[in-house]
Amino acid sequence: MSHRRADAAPDPRNYDRGMPFHGRARQSRWEVGYHQWQRDQFMEELALRPPHQFRSSSSARLLIPVVASLIIQLPAALFWLVRTPGPAVLAIAILAILGPLSLLLRRRFPGPVVAFVAAAACADFFLATQFQGPPFMALAFAIVLSIVHGARVWAWISVGAAWVGTVAVGVILGLDWHPARIAITTLGILITFGIGEAIRTRREHDDEFRRAVAQRKQSEVQAERVRIARELHDVLAHSLSQINVQAGVGLHLMDKQPEKAAEALASIKETSKTALDEVRSVLGVLRAEGGQDPSAPLVPEPDLSRLPGLAASVTSQGVEVALTNTLDDVPKAVQLALYRIVQESLTNVVRHAKATRARVDLRVDGPDYVVSIGDDGTGIVDGSNGGRGLLGMSERAELLGGTLSTGNSPAGGTLVTARIPVKEHDS
Repeated sequence: MSHRRADAAPDPRNYDRGMPFHGRARQSRWEVGYHQWQRDQFMEELALRPPHQFRSSSSARLLIPVVASLIIQLPAALFWLVRTPGPAVLAIAILAILGPLSLLLRRRFPGPVVAFVAAAACADFFLATQFQGPPFMALAFAIVLSIVHGARVWAWISVGAAWVGTVAVGVILGLDWHPARIAITTLGILITFGIGEAIRTRREHDDEFRRAVAQRKQSEVQAERVRIARELHDVLAHSLSQINVQAGVGLHLMDKQPEKAAEALASIKETSKTALDEVRSVLGVLRAEGGQDPSAPLVPEPDLSRLPGLAASVTSQGVEVALTNTLDDVPKAVQLALYRIVQESLTNVVRHAKATRARVDLRVDGPDYVVSIGDDGTGIVDGSNGGRGLLGMSERAELLGGTLSTGNSPAGGTLVTARIPVKEHDS
C-alpha cells in the first residue's frame, strides 16, 4: 500500500472527485428548465417578428451585391484598359460593368439574370487569358441570390452548362489554360452553390418554425376561447335554470303564499348577482390586453368550499341534495373541474331529470379523485344523454388526465362519475 506525506501537494486528478460536484457545478433541474423556457420564449418572439425587422432596407439589400461586385471587378479592368488598351480589355471592362448591373433585376427575373451573368463570366474567362484580374464576383452573387429567390433550377442548369461548355470549347480550341485555374474556378463555383443552398435551407427552416409557432399560438387562442365558452356555459346554464325555476315558483305562489313568492324573488336576486359577478370576471379577462392587465379580475375559479352553497341552491328549487365530501388538500385545477362537473350535473337534474333527490359524493378511490352525482329521476332515455353540458364535463376531466362516464344510478335515475388521477396534479 502506498503512503503519501501529509504536506504533499494533492493530486489534481482527484481534486474534482473530492468536491460536492464533480468538475463544473451542475445546474438544478429547475434552473435548466427555466433557461430552456427563456430560450424558447426568445425564439418564439424572434419567429413572430416580421422578417424585415432582421434585415436592412430593401434598397440597401438590392445595391450591396452590385456595389461589391463593381468594387472588386471594375478597378482591375480599368487598370488593364489604361495600361494595355485593346478590344479584349475593353470587352472585359464592359463585362465588369454589365455583370454587376444586371443584378439589379434579380428580384423580378432571378433565373434570366443568373443565366446572363454566367454567360458574361464565361466570356470574361476567355478574354482574360493573358490578363491577371480578380474573379467575376457578380457570378457568385447571382448564384446565391437566384437560389435564395427560388430559381435553383435556373442556377444549376445555366451555370453548369456554361462552365462545362467553356471548358469543352477551351479544350477544342487548344487554349493554354493552367489546370489549377480550372480546378480553382470549379471549386469556387461549387462552394458558392453550397453557400446558396445553405442560406435557402436556413430560410426554409426559419419559415417553417415561424409557421409552427403561429399555428401553435392560434391553437392556444382557440383553446382559450373554448375554455372561456365552457366557463360561461357552466355559469349561465346553472344560474338561468335556477332563476327560471324560482320565477315559476314565485308566479305560482304570488297570490296564495306571498311570503314564499318573496323567498323565490330573493333567491332569484342572489343567484343573478352571483352569475353577474362571474360573467364580469370572465369578460374582464377578455378586456385585458394579452391577459396582463393587473386591474382586470382573474378567471373565476370556484373551489370545493362552494359546494354546500351550490347544494343549498338546488335544494331550494325542490331537489333535495345530499353532499358528502371527504377530499382534502386538492389542487386548484382539480377543484375547479370537480365543482363545474357537480354544477353541470345538478343543473341537468333540475332541468331534465324530474327528480326529487340527488346525491353528490366526492372521495379518493385508489389513485383517483372521484366524484359521483346520482338522482332518482327518469334516468337515461334511449341513450340520449349527450349535449354540450356532458361534452364540457368530459373535456374537463380529460384535460386533467381523467375520464367521465354516465350510467344508471341505484335510485333509478342517472349516475355521472368522473375520475381524475391524483399523481397527475400533486406536487
